[in-house]
Amino acid sequence: VLTFIDHELADQRRGGKVLDSKAIMTAVLKGTSERVRPIVMTATAIIAGLLPIMWSSATGSEVMQRIAAPMVGGMVTVTLLCLLVLPVIYGLVLQAQQKFFQHREE
Repeated sequence: VLTFIDHELADQRRGGKVLDSKAIMTAVLKGTSERVRPIVMTATAIIAGLLPIMWSSATGSEVMQRIAAPMVGGMVTVTLLCLLVLPVIYGLVLQAQQKFFQHREE
């Protein structure tokens, strides 16, 4: 996701656009939106594969359930972090960096 955000920022710079806070958050939104479908599809496929293991009642399933449950939770958590938390934090860091360089130039 961060790579797509950086590509979007580079496109804005090449277009001659001044990178202010609004432009940075627009780049974060565009860069993140390009990755929503692949990330969600991957997470859904993995979770769909783990759910039968998690709900199984066959012989030896107790061991596999203990493995599958944290993996499902981890996939949900990583998906939310990757699509919501990480881009916002990266955008805030980029905004702080931009403000620092603006004050430094003045």
